[in-house]
Order: sequence, then C-alpha cells, then structure tokens
Amino acid sequence: QLQLVESGGGLVQPGGSLRLSCAASGFTLDYYVIGWFRQAPGKEREGVSCISSNGGSTNYAASVKGRFTISRDNAKKMVYLQMNSLKPEDTAVYYCAAALRRLCLGYSGMDYWGKGTLVTVSS
Repeated sequence: QLQLVESGGGLVQPGGSLRLSCAASGFTLDYYVIGWFRQAPGKEREGVSCISSNGGSTNYAASVKGRFTISRDNAKKMVYLQMNSLKPEDTAVYYCAAALRRLCLGYSGMDYWGKGTLVTVSS
C-alpha cells in the first residue's frame, strides 16, 4: 500500500527553524517527483517546493526561496524540507505529495498525498 507520512511539524518562534520529513512506503521512490505543499487557515493549498526524481533539480515558491531547502534520500525513501528564518505567514499544514514522473514541471498532477503536519510560527 502506497503511503506518504509527514513529520517534524510543531510550534516555533519567528526566525526559528524546523525540518519536515516525508517517509514513503509501498512504492519505489526513485521514479517519483516529490512536492511539498501547504495550506494556511482560510487559504488555498499552494506549492512550496518540488524535487525531481533523482534530486538533481529543485523548485521553490518565491515566498520561501532562500529560506527553505528540499532534499531527498531515495535509498532511505525519505524527502526533507529544511525551513529556516520562519515567519508567522509560514504557519500552515504542510503536505508532501508524489507524482510518477522525473521532472517537477510545476505542482499539478500529484498522484499521492500524505495527511499533513502542522507548522505554527508564533511568539
């Protein structure tokens, strides 16, 4: 059974850091791009970052570029989102999602989703 499970969310002060993890099971991660998305209260879900199937290419939303870093370890079936210099506007539920393709090509067409992990940035 294909499954994505996010972890690492929590409460952090502005300017702080968190590292989110996405654990994949039930499929070969090597063939999938992985995207991180977030949904803040009352807002639509947005794409935050994406990494190609072999990790050679990454994309970031303008709002997080320079602060967030996506990475993956296909052998461990793990994808990470390192979030630094967090701001209150980063508060959201963060989801990872997988698509069966080599390149990100945007944030649409994701085949599988995790249930999300909550990140709260507040003093």
